[in-house]
Amino acid sequence: MLNIQSVNKPKVIEASVILLAVLGIISGSIIGLESVPHIPIILSLFFLMVYGLSRKVKFKEIEQGMIVGAQGGLGAILLFFFIGLLVSSWLLSGTIPTLMFYGFEFVSPHYFYAIAFLLTSLSGIVIGSSLTTAATIGVALIGIGEAMGLSMSITAGAIVSGAFFGDKMSPLSDTTNLASSIVKVDLFTHIRNMAWTTVPAFIITLIVFGLLSPETSDVNLTQLKSLQDGLDQTGLIHWYSLVPVLLLIVLIVFKTPALLTLAINIVVSIGLSFLHGSLKLNELFQVLFSGFESKTGVESIDSLLTRGGVNSMMFTISLVILSLSLGGLLFKLGIIPVLLNKVSTILQSGRRTILSTALSAIGINLVVGEQYLSILLTGEAFQSQYKKLGLHPKNLSRTLEDAGTVINPLVPWSVCGIFLTDVLGVATIEYLPFAIFCLISPVITILYGFTGWTIEKEQTETNPIASN
Repeated sequence: MLNIQSVNKPKVIEASVILLAVLGIISGSIIGLESVPHIPIILSLFFLMVYGLSRKVKFKEIEQGMIVGAQGGLGAILLFFFIGLLVSSWLLSGTIPTLMFYGFEFVSPHYFYAIAFLLTSLSGIVIGSSLTTAATIGVALIGIGEAMGLSMSITAGAIVSGAFFGDKMSPLSDTTNLASSIVKVDLFTHIRNMAWTTVPAFIITLIVFGLLSPETSDVNLTQLKSLQDGLDQTGLIHWYSLVPVLLLIVLIVFKTPALLTLAINIVVSIGLSFLHGSLKLNELFQVLFSGFESKTGVESIDSLLTRGGVNSMMFTISLVILSLSLGGLLFKLGIIPVLLNKVSTILQSGRRTILSTALSAIGINLVVGEQYLSILLTGEAFQSQYKKLGLHPKNLSRTLEDAGTVINPLVPWSVCGIFLTDVLGVATIEYLPFAIFCLISPVITILYGFTGWTIEKEQTETNPIASN
């Protein structure tokens, strides 16, 4: 949105009041009325239209601000379409069920918390959804932990930590795609750059859960075995189903563009599906659009595997379009530029900018309770400052994920917090101290910002340069 020219120059106090009013409309609706974010964003657009007209701004200019803002999300929207197709094709080829099946083989009563973290991490990566992981694998692990007489708070903390690690590092994740697209960074460049902060956070978390885990073998793994049997009943467990994963890794290593990587993987996965199934062309097209439907009769398995398709991404796509339209209008009416100009007098260094980015993403999560908006609004607001300081935009996309995506499950009134409390049966405030990965991720990214380690200048991408 850096190319949007403001047509209004409000004073700092006026801009602050307008922005707080917009955040109030959104947060009040989402938290107080439990509304999906789309409606309060539309209400905010109406509010800004009225404000713009009251300041004698032509409606054509207002409309242009929304349109130009939405156009900035076309790259993300294309990726989301391909992600929906990839999830469907990975289910058809058996890739996701096979990874889950063999992942269960590693579950042991010993070091249970650490294993729960590892298993949900794997699930999050292959599924690309933290909430789906928690609602399926997480629920099973909660049952096992309860049967063992273990702490439900620590078990839930391990599940949340693993689910959001997997979501954060998965090329199938909508938040990962959103963070990379909003600042125009290649998806796999973004994921590789996140490894600098995410891998240390993962190792620390694994060690902590290893130390917290009891050494016991007195437990009934019946619930987990039933999940594994349910996966086996699908007829999708095959060694060749792992080929798409290996192909994905190879394409990432060779730095193949994200859309091309996904397209190749979709074609190969669909081809592999014909080795164990025979869908008619119209049925294949239906699955690719509406998603794969599992019919094993095992509720938890059907819930886990019934997903994917272009249609499954429409909620996110529509939210992205509306949010970017909101951002475009905020820029057009001069709200964000005025505030950024004021802030830029303070943010004269990379370390302060990264700290402010992280705090803004956390703040929006606390105020609005929506992780998409924390990524979108913060990303749009700080792009110009990173450009001004010569910082590579992948520093921004990484900070958005480290302090935006993983904080949402820690907020009791947030979308993720409410959902996780409901499905796991553990209050957000109870598992919060043990969601180790989510707690230390923003700390590490802020620490890197202050030390300058792995913070790269845009002109010298291959050589990390510390920001002053």
